[in-house]
Amino acid sequence: MSKRLIPYITMDGNAKDAIQFYEKALDAQLLFIQTFGEMPENPEFPIPAEVKARVGHATLKVGETELMFSDTFPGSPFSSGNQVSICITTDSVEQSRKMFDALQQGGQVGMALQETHFSPAYGNVTDKFGVTFQIFTEARS
Repeated sequence: MSKRLIPYITMDGNAKDAIQFYEKALDAQLLFIQTFGEMPENPEFPIPAEVKARVGHATLKVGETELMFSDTFPGSPFSSGNQVSICITTDSVEQSRKMFDALQQGGQVGMALQETHFSPAYGNVTDKFGVTFQIFTEARS
C-alpha cells in the first residue's frame, strides 16, 4: 500500500502559462497534460466550447517529486492565493475511503469519493481547518 502527498495548484484559465513558467523556473519536466476538451465526453456535464482549451489536469516532475495543475471550470470559485490544495495519492480504494471519511468529519465535501474516468476512487474535501484535500486512487494495472 502506498501513499503520497502532492501539491495541487488550481489556476483561473492560465495554467498553461504557469506550467511553462514552472518548467523553466524549477527545471521541471512535463509528464502529462490534458485539456477539458480532451477528456471523455459526459452527456450529464457537457463542456462548453470556451472551456475546452483549459487544462483539466497536468503533472510536472520536479526533482524526485511532482507538482499538479488544473484550471478552474468557469463558474467554479477562484480566489488568488488560495489555489493550492494537497492531493493524497493512494493505490487502495479502501485506504482512500478511510482518509476521505476521516477528513470530512467537521469539514465540507466538494466532490464525493467516487469512480471517475481517471480513478477508481476520487473526491475532494475541505477539512475542519479549511485545508482542501483531493483524494486520488491510482488505477491498478
